[in-house]
Amino acid sequence: MASSLLLLLTAALWGFAFVAQRQGMQSLDAFSFNALRFALGALFVRGIFSRSFIVIRPYPWRLGVVLFVAASLQQFGIIYTTAGNAGFITGLYVLFVPLLGHLKGQKTGRVLWLAIALALCGMYLMNLNSNLTMNLGNLLVLASSLFWALHVQLVDSYSKLYPAPSLAVAQFSVCALLSAFGALLWLAFDPLTSFSGYWNGVSDALIPLLYGGLISVGVAYTLQVHAQKRAHPAQAAVILCLEGVFALIGGYLILGESLGLRSLIGAALVFSATLILSIPKKTIDRKEPFNFGVRT
Repeated sequence: MASSLLLLLTAALWGFAFVAQRQGMQSLDAFSFNALRFALGALFVRGIFSRSFIVIRPYPWRLGVVLFVAASLQQFGIIYTTAGNAGFITGLYVLFVPLLGHLKGQKTGRVLWLAIALALCGMYLMNLNSNLTMNLGNLLVLASSLFWALHVQLVDSYSKLYPAPSLAVAQFSVCALLSAFGALLWLAFDPLTSFSGYWNGVSDALIPLLYGGLISVGVAYTLQVHAQKRAHPAQAAVILCLEGVFALIGGYLILGESLGLRSLIGAALVFSATLILSIPKKTIDRKEPFNFGVRT
């Protein structure tokens, strides 16, 4: 019961993070926001798990690079779509994980193709605007979910070699460094942003940054690690799928976002696709924790 509540809290923290990410975009560019929030997350996890922390050799650069691409695409996408849409579409990484496995020759069942059909119908309904054009933000977030899936696969490989907290700090640090470099390039080609204006933006985005870095990246990750040690894999998968629902609730309550009937039906189809893939037959009887990667 306690582990289920912790996982539910984790899903809620991740869901409301989409609200913080949208709010942060009002004052900062996407690269700066990610650089600061992942740096905060790395410091938090490093402090909480200081006793079990080790320096990883060789350094997992690939993992950090994939995290950087996924987080960047998601952050830019959130500028052009709602928090609720971003939450549901990001959840499609659950679909892409077995799909990537299928492309590598791994066996897949009919459930995967049913989920793909549901997801495609849902994305169609969520993407079309009133003038029947595709939403750029949704497409960018969809691209990010593909990289989140690749990230999950890489985490699954690396986690067999290194402690999870040390691996998290390493990839968060790489992502923060690459995002900082991207922010410098962004500012170099933006003559309208002065040094003082930039720090005013950081100050204005302080609360979203603290939530995105300390709560979403740091606290939620810590809760996930502890809860998944005791929770059944299938149960954990279903609960964590509620991330999109909490993103929708947060967008409605805090940002005043609303979805039309067509978008709500699309969101329901996307949620159904992620839900039926979260309880595959082969994981129902597994005793070891299922590795969901590091969601932020």
